[in-house]
Amino acid sequence: MPWTPVQHFRLLFVLVGCVVSEIRRSHLDPSAGAMRGYEPMPGYGQLLHRGYGSLAAAVRGCSDCGWELSRRTWAENANLRWGEVLLCGLCALGWTVLRRAAARRVFRPFGEWCKLQPKDAAKMPESAWKLLFYTISWSYGFYLLFCTEYPFFYDPPSVFYDWKKGMDVPTDIAIAYLLQCSFYGHSIYATAYMDTWRKDSVVMLLHHVVALTLIAFSYVFRYHNVGILVLFLHDINDVQLEFTKLNVYFKHRGGVYHRLNDVISNIGCLTFSVSWFWFRLYWFPLKVLYATCYSSLQSVPNIPFYFFFNALLLVLTLLYIVLFVAKVLMGQVHEVNDVREYDVEDSKKTTNGLVKDKRL
Repeated sequence: MPWTPVQHFRLLFVLVGCVVSEIRRSHLDPSAGAMRGYEPMPGYGQLLHRGYGSLAAAVRGCSDCGWELSRRTWAENANLRWGEVLLCGLCALGWTVLRRAAARRVFRPFGEWCKLQPKDAAKMPESAWKLLFYTISWSYGFYLLFCTEYPFFYDPPSVFYDWKKGMDVPTDIAIAYLLQCSFYGHSIYATAYMDTWRKDSVVMLLHHVVALTLIAFSYVFRYHNVGILVLFLHDINDVQLEFTKLNVYFKHRGGVYHRLNDVISNIGCLTFSVSWFWFRLYWFPLKVLYATCYSSLQSVPNIPFYFFFNALLLVLTLLYIVLFVAKVLMGQVHEVNDVREYDVEDSKKTTNGLVKDKRL
């Protein structure tokens, strides 16, 4: 007898509860942190009290804040070689070539073989490509944080220990930055000229520009340690999102409804909602914001561009809260359809996986 959606929902939360309990027991317990010599993760109250206090003190102590200070700080602390910029650009070009080849030789033929509906066949290569990249990037971030000696996940304040301007970036972290920076550079071009045009494609373009700016600036000013933690906490949601969308596309293929893909897409939507809260509304503020707002000044009293980076991170946090609450209130946490639909009539034809007459 097939399971009902309620049974799937109960199973999901039993599994999530077990995972969360184990993570908290083994990694986030204050006594365990003390045994390792790590600072225990704060609560929301400590974050607000210490974060606000640090920000207020920094504002009071900044007597010459302005354009001149920013220009001087940039000149004294920015560290980027033209060879690194050229390598990033070449890798972005490589991502573009690789995606075209993968879509032409793998993703589209596979969609045709599965006899997907025309709309789903047009969108499937994009999601498959993003799932492939984000799975690789998140797995590499997992390796850096949990399979090496870096203590950044368990002890976020350590991201600023021994920070020095112009310090060398470890090779393994530099590889992660090269992957991410070049991919977002490729994504700007891909959104405008390769992806199916949707109603929010302009927003996606702006998102990619902002993401590329943050990644590049964090590398230039040697905030690469906290950058690895931020990327790890973000990429997992993209993995779940693209995997769920693929199952939505594959549940109707060959003129037949496939219940397994429908069940997986529903479970994927629920896990996406849970992980969105856990990674972006729990771990992100209590690990990243606490480290950048409070711990950074404890380790480096005159840390460069303190207000710039923290303002962007605070805006991101507020955006996550607004989006999460909006989705709950609008009931979208139970929907599994691709909310980024075409900005064209359904009757329009598609050619080579792209909608005709895409327009900015």
